[in-house]
Amino acid sequence: MTSSALVTASTALASTIPHKPASGSAHTISAAHVKTPHVHTHANAPQEDHMEGMHHDHTSTHASHTAEQILVTHHHTPAVMQAERRLSRIPGGTSVIDASVMLRGRSATNADSFKYQAGVFAQAPCGSDDLRISIRGSGIQTGLNATRSGILFLFDGLPLTTPIGTVNELQEPLGIKYTEVLRGGNGFDYGSLMLGGAINYVTNTGYDVQTYQARVEAGSFGYVKEQLSSGKVIGKHDYYISVTNSYRSGYQESTKSTNFGINFNYGYKFNDRIDNRFFFRYRQTSEGNPYYLTRSQVAQNPKQAQEPYRYWGTKTIEPGTKYAADRVSIRIDDNSKLMLGFVYMNAPMDHELGNTSSLYDIDYASGVLSYQRHDTLFGLKSDTDAGVYTTHDLHATIDNRVRRTEAYPGVAMGTLVTRSHLGGSDNVFHVSNNTEVFHNFWLTVAGALDYSPRSGSQTYPEKSRFHQDALYFSPRAGFRYVINPHIQVYGNVSRSIQPAQDWQYLSGNLYTSGIATGLTKDWSMLKPQTATTFEVGTSGDYAGTQWSLSYYHSAVHNELLSVMTPTSQLYNNATYGNASPTTHQGVEFALHSTLYQWAGNVISLRQAYTYQDFRFNHDPVWGHNHIPGIPQHYYQGELHLDLKNGFYAAVDAEVASSVLASYDNRYRAAPYHIYNFNMGYQWPQKHRQVYLSFHNLANKHYATGVVPVYGSGNTEPSALLVGDGFGIFAGVSVGFD
Repeated sequence: MTSSALVTASTALASTIPHKPASGSAHTISAAHVKTPHVHTHANAPQEDHMEGMHHDHTSTHASHTAEQILVTHHHTPAVMQAERRLSRIPGGTSVIDASVMLRGRSATNADSFKYQAGVFAQAPCGSDDLRISIRGSGIQTGLNATRSGILFLFDGLPLTTPIGTVNELQEPLGIKYTEVLRGGNGFDYGSLMLGGAINYVTNTGYDVQTYQARVEAGSFGYVKEQLSSGKVIGKHDYYISVTNSYRSGYQESTKSTNFGINFNYGYKFNDRIDNRFFFRYRQTSEGNPYYLTRSQVAQNPKQAQEPYRYWGTKTIEPGTKYAADRVSIRIDDNSKLMLGFVYMNAPMDHELGNTSSLYDIDYASGVLSYQRHDTLFGLKSDTDAGVYTTHDLHATIDNRVRRTEAYPGVAMGTLVTRSHLGGSDNVFHVSNNTEVFHNFWLTVAGALDYSPRSGSQTYPEKSRFHQDALYFSPRAGFRYVINPHIQVYGNVSRSIQPAQDWQYLSGNLYTSGIATGLTKDWSMLKPQTATTFEVGTSGDYAGTQWSLSYYHSAVHNELLSVMTPTSQLYNNATYGNASPTTHQGVEFALHSTLYQWAGNVISLRQAYTYQDFRFNHDPVWGHNHIPGIPQHYYQGELHLDLKNGFYAAVDAEVASSVLASYDNRYRAAPYHIYNFNMGYQWPQKHRQVYLSFHNLANKHYATGVVPVYGSGNTEPSALLVGDGFGIFAGVSVGFD
């Protein structure tokens, strides 16, 4: 597929996703930039709770009236409408994902949630929770490990990301109300200074759901997923609890996975100005790891696992990750509010991936303080956001123990081989101001201080240690001009700062003798990755079509890159380093069009196109080569039919250009295109739904991603991750009060 063909077809739902009401009535979507009228709600997100009304509508009266007329027919929940309106004030690329849309089909992993999001490349290799996600080149080379990098993840405005990265297992898509995606520097007000921005999952509460709900999904590859949930408002109290359980035997060898999780929150409203909410999450998982195949193996037999790991029972076990948090929201007056939050998380892991098992015993504590106010300065409307985001390693130990006695003759299984300790914290103080300098023209000025120390020590079999301090200032500026109620343009320039995850520093010299031979001995003094990014774009709606278009360019210094070698794979070692200057640039284009409407029925088309060009600048070894990891062109599109009687159907396509898999740019995964079909029925005025989905209709053999190697020479390295073949899935959901 040529780039011109992709561009012609390209786009994505980057601003909002349609909400299908229980009545089954037809719908389209609202323009994210349009300022919506205030709707009183008990929404869960700290940035858009019942105090949202303090944010004044800063567009003209005509714009407000237009927004109200549009939204009357678009059936968005008040919470999603408010989130769209709030994010539309940010001068850059953002979107809101309405979870009710995902629930109309399979919801196996987070990759299902992030479909049709321009600028977001998200895949679930092996069909597991191990989400590989990249925004604007963040974490593009992450393999099958347990943490994500380059994006700040949050639950309900409270941090999930820690100095070790972002754990996957807690990101269960069921139980989420909507998800905010703030690309690049646009995640600033959440405290994100990372290249990829921020993703905030907003959880259901007792105000959002039926009293009782049950959902079951089942299908190919031994897939079964069950959910039981309950939520209710009782006076000033409310609660929500969701229990999920799933099993999958797997499309590929060695990809069996099981998981069980609990998502609970309890809220208490003291009065109209103060409320408190407690959150608890628990999840345990076991996921097989088939490792990587060559391009020929993917084409000929993608169901096989890599030799010799297919015989070793390679897997990752997360025996029980616990997340507890509390958030207090205080409306000080009609123009200001304060939010305080605290998080504790315990995340044990057991990577049984090679000759040794890597056992992680980790505890974290995180905190958030956010203050927002609205003022009128010299007759100009002005919004100010200030906050503190902090997260700390309380305890972090990594033990490597003997797993395969064949590799250690005469040594008992479980014998300690190495022991390492990690330490670190991320601390961000940020403040921003958004002022209407003249009618419908907004200027944003912001700055942040980031202090992110890292430390580590190895205490067995030899002793080594390191410590690193880093204090940085991150400025940001932007503008937003609402040309008319249907069109806005924006631009911004931001500086991002991203220290390495603390475990990545353990990527120095290897032991060359003794039982620890092949394992990492020393620490690397990795420098924080920094980048200056500018972005310009537009969003709007015209004649039934909503669009969002952004172009960005990042000048990156000390980019954190990884490489896989046979030795690092065998011992599950990190191999990370800082690159010479690199450049990231790309286009994020989203369209959602109503093609035809009649008698309450709708045919619509939503599309997502992402162009990504990441390369070295005069590197002494790689010259101007592209950085391997993700496709340069990526497109998703869906043609959707909604009937007034509750029936719906959709056909969608996913198209990706070839993905470079080596730094010498001589080895790559093949391009692919896959097609899916989904249909279902939602009972009018009832909380009942059934669906039937067909995935990868042509049974295409393809790779969802790669883990880069240095060079390929005349061989085909094992570096490709396999995507699922043809599958059939069905589900039913029933809710009642």
